[in-house]
Amino acid sequence: MFSLSSCQGQQRPAEQAASTNPKDTMELPSVTAPEINTPYGWLNTDKSYSLRDFRGKFVLLDFWTLGCINCQHIIPDLKRLEKEYPNELVVIGVHSAKFDSERATNNIRKAILKLGVEHPVVNDADYTVWQNYAVKAWPTVALVSPDGKVVGQQSGERVYERVKPMLEKLLPAYEKQLNRQQLDFKLEKSAERQSTLRFPSKMVSDEQGNLWLADSGHNRLLKISADGKILEVIGKGAEGNQDGSFSEATFYEPHGLALKGNVLYIADTKNNLIRQADLRTRQVKTIAGDGSLGRYYLDQQLNVPVNPNSPWDLLIDGDNMYVANAGNHQILRMNLKTQVLTRFAGSGREALTDGVLLEAAFNQPSGLTQTGNLLYVADAEASAVRVIDLQKKTVRTAFGKGLFVFGDQDGDLDDALLQHNVGVTEHQGKLYVADTYNGKVKVLDLQKKKLTTFVAGLDEPNDIIFLNNAMWISDTNHHQLVKIDLTTNRKTVVNVWDEKG
Repeated sequence: MFSLSSCQGQQRPAEQAASTNPKDTMELPSVTAPEINTPYGWLNTDKSYSLRDFRGKFVLLDFWTLGCINCQHIIPDLKRLEKEYPNELVVIGVHSAKFDSERATNNIRKAILKLGVEHPVVNDADYTVWQNYAVKAWPTVALVSPDGKVVGQQSGERVYERVKPMLEKLLPAYEKQLNRQQLDFKLEKSAERQSTLRFPSKMVSDEQGNLWLADSGHNRLLKISADGKILEVIGKGAEGNQDGSFSEATFYEPHGLALKGNVLYIADTKNNLIRQADLRTRQVKTIAGDGSLGRYYLDQQLNVPVNPNSPWDLLIDGDNMYVANAGNHQILRMNLKTQVLTRFAGSGREALTDGVLLEAAFNQPSGLTQTGNLLYVADAEASAVRVIDLQKKTVRTAFGKGLFVFGDQDGDLDDALLQHNVGVTEHQGKLYVADTYNGKVKVLDLQKKKLTTFVAGLDEPNDIIFLNNAMWISDTNHHQLVKIDLTTNRKTVVNVWDEKG
């Protein structure tokens, strides 16, 4: 049995501590590994398995839930381990959902495609496997030996740097038991259909009435006219972090966008970078981040440049640009004149805590909008909307009750519920919320203290923008843009097209 220290994770209500300590650890006694098969089935493979099918291999179980940013952070670590130990190690995802929406097999399937998961996943919708392994937080990994024993477990991030040394230590001891025949799994991406857009995300408009869109799944940015014509493409579509011309630059799941003059700012989310596209010179360059996950808590790294951590949305206010720093549960601020990025709001703890800027806590902030001196934040993991008063330098909760209070309920704000909302847009005194896991856009009227559904039937909407007397919605998991005429309330799917074919 080995002891692994952890980074930040999120705990279920029964186990939830008063705060999330990035050094908390959890150990289990050395026991025979409980079975991982469930009645809810397997994904990212063409058959079901039991642990016995993997005897002779080390098995790394990844307990995750699709909306958790910390779970997403360890995917590159898992891929790296899979690549380095293709014949000795099998990674199995155990999806133990937090939100109701995340229990559905089809929603997990879409997340596998969106996040680029390259190993089998079992749907643990009723937490049976979670409980059998005494898991308490997302993400958690457990290592099973070739003879079926649990030999290690940790919660949090930094999986590669903990697991690799243990594999190197244990491999010689299990040499005679190893079965080095490589296993092949039929991945979901092998049957994926191609579309013009793939998981479209955040949007911003220009003065000419065009739309800029993060075509996240295609790792590119698009300029689209009001009738759906693609006018400009930034990025060649390959996954990467290369600067250069529009046709040479590469991105990795970009999301947030902000436009000032002839400069488009890009939250290059999975690269942990802020990029800048000069629309005149048609060049892309990196202006913040080195690719690493910036981690800073409480009074660490104040008033000094920091690296972004899964930046999800951007908003410009004069010479400042605010960054929804989802991965470290904070809001950052960039001085656009100096291009220095610093901490602005949030302690780094994942919690629904109000107060002065750096004492308040957020929960995977994923969307930004502004009216006057008030900056509104879609606080996704708490299904909340927060408000930052830029004058008073305080954070308060406009809507929401906590990390595990969510649902689909309209009405008075005391009773109303959202489910993992990742977008928020102010329009004519009201807040329009991308109620992502409920597949709806809802109107949050803070004056009347009411929440009402404006449009339903979407699939994980990510953003909302008002343009040309219409509401535009990125209907992310339907791989499309939806437009609603504000005069007639007519809903149409935008035909996005490129005359180049």
